[in-house]
Amino acid sequence: MVQAKVIGAGGYGGVGITELLLGHPQARLAALVDVENVGAPIAAVYPHLDGYTDLVVLDPADPRAQQPVDVVFMATPDGVGMKLAAAELARGAKVIDYSGDFRFNSPEAYADYAQRIGRDPRHAAPQLLPQSVYGLAELHRDRIRAARVVGNPGCFAVSCILGLAPAVKHGLADLATLICDCKTGVSGAGKKPSPTFHYPARYDHMNAYKLAGHQHVCEIERELGLLAGAEVRVTFTAHVVPVCRGIMSTLYATLRRPAPEAELVALYREFYRHDRFVRVYDSRAAIGSPHVRGTNNAKLVVSVDERTQRLRVVSYIDNLLKGQAGSALQNMNLLFDLPETAGLERPGMFP
Repeated sequence: MVQAKVIGAGGYGGVGITELLLGHPQARLAALVDVENVGAPIAAVYPHLDGYTDLVVLDPADPRAQQPVDVVFMATPDGVGMKLAAAELARGAKVIDYSGDFRFNSPEAYADYAQRIGRDPRHAAPQLLPQSVYGLAELHRDRIRAARVVGNPGCFAVSCILGLAPAVKHGLADLATLICDCKTGVSGAGKKPSPTFHYPARYDHMNAYKLAGHQHVCEIERELGLLAGAEVRVTFTAHVVPVCRGIMSTLYATLRRPAPEAELVALYREFYRHDRFVRVYDSRAAIGSPHVRGTNNAKLVVSVDERTQRLRVVSYIDNLLKGQAGSALQNMNLLFDLPETAGLERPGMFP
């Protein structure tokens, strides 16, 4: 039985992995840690957990929060995990970090990311970066299995990388024409209240944001560049729309040679033939965000505009599951040689 601890248990990322671990057949929640709601049962913070766990939220300094476990999920903002990871590793745990702290495995790559988002480019644990693995299982499954530190991918990055990877890998996409046009639900902003996300300000309100540069662009470009064997630059636009959860990314690329839609659909299905959580559809499929809500699935609608010879992929994920806690649990399964689908075989809810 894998013993798990969640740091940052009170946020949406923390409660997401808590929900999944409570239903996992081979894992046990050993501790929930946060700097807020200390001493409160997690079921008092999130009443839907009442009857499923009696764990209370522990202060990070509490001795019970420092007991050895097998895996630590750090559902924490940038800059926190890098300060805690070494101690957890020394106690024998493996670390899965939600933030950008371990998505880049060199100080130089991390510094580029940090500068883009206005953070100190100096990493607090640079010696751990070469050990870290980018936690997108569909691309790095074997490396994750051997890792001690996993940098869980960003939610937009998951949807964009999965949507473009086959075309980029097989040289069908003109790398100078990649466009990622992405919409996310309000839960992507996290739990902390903000006037911008107050209900009267958000209801019936759609807007683009971070046009000067979104933090997930770094990992999208890096991962697609590794697949292409060349430098990649994408035009990326993030929008927030007045729904609770979900990401819809519409991805574009000019094809380097004429190709019918059926060829691209077949290529995508072949590329993901071993990936339980990726589904590929043609342009006739009636797929939308409700069809991934509450699941670890990515649904890709692949089409070709034959008039312009542009590839168009519409990528749907649940930002809190495949875009966060679901990917984290998938990574835990790989780290401990468990079935990759354990605790994740769920169809979601409809309507």
